[in-house]
Amino acid sequence: MASGANAADSTALDLEATIPLGNVRGRLDHLAIDLARHTLYVAELGNDSVGVVDLVQRKTVNRLTGLDEPQGIGYVPSTDTLYVACAGDGVVHLYQGSDLKAAAQVALGQDADNVRVDDAARRVFVGYGDGAIAVIDTASGARIGDIPLRAHPESFQLARAGQHIVVNVPDAHEIALVDRAAKKQIASWSTGELRANFAMAIDEGNDRVLVAFRHPPTLGVYRAVDGMLMSTVETCADADDVFVDDRRHRLYVTCGEGFADVYAQQDAGYVRIARVATSPGSRTALYSPELDRLFVTERSAGGNGAAVRVYRPVE
Repeated sequence: MASGANAADSTALDLEATIPLGNVRGRLDHLAIDLARHTLYVAELGNDSVGVVDLVQRKTVNRLTGLDEPQGIGYVPSTDTLYVACAGDGVVHLYQGSDLKAAAQVALGQDADNVRVDDAARRVFVGYGDGAIAVIDTASGARIGDIPLRAHPESFQLARAGQHIVVNVPDAHEIALVDRAAKKQIASWSTGELRANFAMAIDEGNDRVLVAFRHPPTLGVYRAVDGMLMSTVETCADADDVFVDDRRHRLYVTCGEGFADVYAQQDAGYVRIARVATSPGSRTALYSPELDRLFVTERSAGGNGAAVRVYRPVE
């Protein structure tokens, strides 16, 4: 396993702002963004709510309440709809328009989790239950099918070209390759001795799938065409998100240990160039290429309220 140099250097990300979320208890989960309105949505799982953050004013302006452990979240620009997937009751809630009016619900049964949007295809994909991805039609808001898997899916990514979905299935010790048109799994990549593969991203420019494991804390680099493990590098502990910065040929991994690791592309793999202190429990984040900002959640602890930290990548 390769080990990165300059791991204590924090100059790759500059803390630009800290936006308070208000009186929010417990764990924070995933985020989504409405670029037209410069609005960030934060799944406040432990608070049974979704925070609505105005990124121009840098303040929380609204809160959706009465949810049951919201964790996955996605925004569909063409229909101006926010999708919120809840672990507690397995329901996906749809909210529309600037006032976020409740529009519909899709009951998946249990543990509705990660949400991914393909607006061009008019589809939203939601991982849930003991092993499936639900397919929702964005025009009607109706569930139109399921893709069966061997166990509960964690992070999954939609390939921009073609019909593939790559899925972390940690309880099956595999990464699943799915044909979304056929709605079935077509390949399995064993994770070997690596365990707890929760975070994932696709480096489309280099045809690589990047998977962050928690046991041991490792970033695995897989060849997208056949799932061959090309290289590994140590990463921070308790990773929950990984993002590709195409502009700088970098990766960002955010971890509950209280760090964000920054990697630079190097040959068949990546080398860590910075380790940025965030806060304990700050596992989830969102990198927006359009805004060129990394948004990192910060849960309430030690008298400090919950917040979103805004980091600006440094050249």
